[in-house]
Amino acid sequence: MTRYASEYMPQRAPLEMSPQTFRAVPASRQMLRSWRAMDLIWRLSAFIPTLIVTALLCVSIKRYLDLGGVPLLEGVALALVGLTLVWLVFSVNTACLGLLRVAFVRSAAPSSQAPRSPMSVALLVPVYNEAPWDVFGNASAMLKELTAQPDRDRYTLFILSDTREDENAAQEERAFAALQAEHFPGARVYYRRRLENTDKKTGNINDWIENWGAAYDAMLVLDADSLMSGPAIRQLTQALATDPDAGLIQSRPTLIGAQTLFGRVQQFSNSVYGWLLAEGLDSWSQHEGNYWGHNAIIRTRAFAESARLPYLKGRRGSQHLILSHDFVEAGMLRRAGWAVRFLPRVGGSYEETPQTLIDYIQRDRRWCHGNMQHLRLLATRGFHVISRIHLLQGALAFLMSPAWLSVVILWSFVGISQEVPGSYFSSANPLQPIWPEQQQNLAWFYLLFVYGMLLFPKLVGGVLFGLRRRTRVAYGSSLMLSGSMLFELVLSVLYAPIMMVQHTVATLLALLGRSASWAPQNRGGEGYGWLQTLRFHWVETLLGAALLSGIVLMSVSVLILPIAVSLAAAVPLSKLSAMRIDRIGPRILRLDTPHTLIEPRIVCSARTERAWLKTLLTERPQPEAIAAE
Repeated sequence: MTRYASEYMPQRAPLEMSPQTFRAVPASRQMLRSWRAMDLIWRLSAFIPTLIVTALLCVSIKRYLDLGGVPLLEGVALALVGLTLVWLVFSVNTACLGLLRVAFVRSAAPSSQAPRSPMSVALLVPVYNEAPWDVFGNASAMLKELTAQPDRDRYTLFILSDTREDENAAQEERAFAALQAEHFPGARVYYRRRLENTDKKTGNINDWIENWGAAYDAMLVLDADSLMSGPAIRQLTQALATDPDAGLIQSRPTLIGAQTLFGRVQQFSNSVYGWLLAEGLDSWSQHEGNYWGHNAIIRTRAFAESARLPYLKGRRGSQHLILSHDFVEAGMLRRAGWAVRFLPRVGGSYEETPQTLIDYIQRDRRWCHGNMQHLRLLATRGFHVISRIHLLQGALAFLMSPAWLSVVILWSFVGISQEVPGSYFSSANPLQPIWPEQQQNLAWFYLLFVYGMLLFPKLVGGVLFGLRRRTRVAYGSSLMLSGSMLFELVLSVLYAPIMMVQHTVATLLALLGRSASWAPQNRGGEGYGWLQTLRFHWVETLLGAALLSGIVLMSVSVLILPIAVSLAAAVPLSKLSAMRIDRIGPRILRLDTPHTLIEPRIVCSARTERAWLKTLLTERPQPEAIAAE
């Protein structure tokens, strides 16, 4: 039985979680929705053009390589290029579908006047060694919006702590007392802290379900840095209440709170371009959507009956916790007959992003090990084919980096010979291809084509974003928006090769079973020293220096000069990532978004509540006050 260090909770309402297995298909409910031809058209439009375009490109590249020589290495080269191309083409096609969906499909959000029964919704905030004033400040802002006006639904907030540090835990209790007594004496706010961090976040949520879940129709799962407006929470509740098939409905979180250059790059990209890919994702995922672990509403009994994660079996009977649990839980819900939906147009859903390049990479290293586990679950019995595609995408998000790095190494030898050999690969030197002079123009064409596909979603999303009247008013001029887009593009190109190498390292470590420790995210944005940064980026630095030396000595193609420069400059670029945005003079370089120029009410309220609680929890009593006591 779970033991608690502190518990300020309501009367228990136990809800049993049914054991699950990946080897057998459990009994599933029958979905009520009727099949629509348009759903199939959207889905076929996502995958068939992707396969056709990729096949045509691979045939073209095969002709480029097909002059004999060492067929094994040519086959490996073609396989690597094909793997990267199918991922790239699918991303471009998803953006195109997003464009069509925005143009021709209205929002599917249900009317708030639709007849339905009231719901009891629990807002769950799992916490692990976070700054208490940030967590409880966000909670206070959300509660204020939810209690500001009468509502047919009932909302209850639970802070579910797994904090290990006693001092931090004591501050959590003080923050909870302040939140409950001073701001919401009549609101339903609860707090508990487990003595043992069993099964990490998964175990934290499961513990709440097994002890209190029966009293609530739904649970809105949030992260420690999540923030949702009252209307957004009500919209998700309305969508779940009016769809009896829905087991989970995911919103699209918008990034906020970035105060450093790298954080702003992520925030700007998410705001200006991310919405287009989100619309495209919704076009083909439909009722087989995905779950990102937070800012989503879940039908409590559906989750308890179908989504309790079993352990993965390892060598010699060992058992391993599934780390990237959210993708798998979505697949299990769909396997049980529940729809998993995505509402990309729900506004007011926010989260924060790592502030520096090193913090971003460290978070990705933690995710990488979990996403590699997805490869073992692709054959899970009963999973829908789209659920398997989501799992594969999670793994490919990291596996693409070793593939891209291999292609870069291969490409580094393009066009370095004036001779016309009978083959690109010779048995005398099979690892260094020799490319004929007449093929260099074709090599440049392929390079420009790949860059064009990489930039296509950004260009289309940016242009459409700029057509919005609210955006033009916020930025003041099209020139200001265009300049910010260009600056973000330059920074993204500079940081992409560094991420490629770091993801490759993370993937290799994960495949070897060496996972990064699961530590709380550094949300403060403090930078790192030069020596510490060099230790972190020494692999990219050495690789970049080697490539630059090869270019100077004419033994490596000039085609990869931008990649070589980025890798060689990894240390200063990483230091630059931590630069505070308020230290950058020209506004055009601050990468503003509508949320930074016109701050949402809930974000402003959360910042105020955070500041109040931080003062309360960190301010030391004055000597006069102590003497008076």
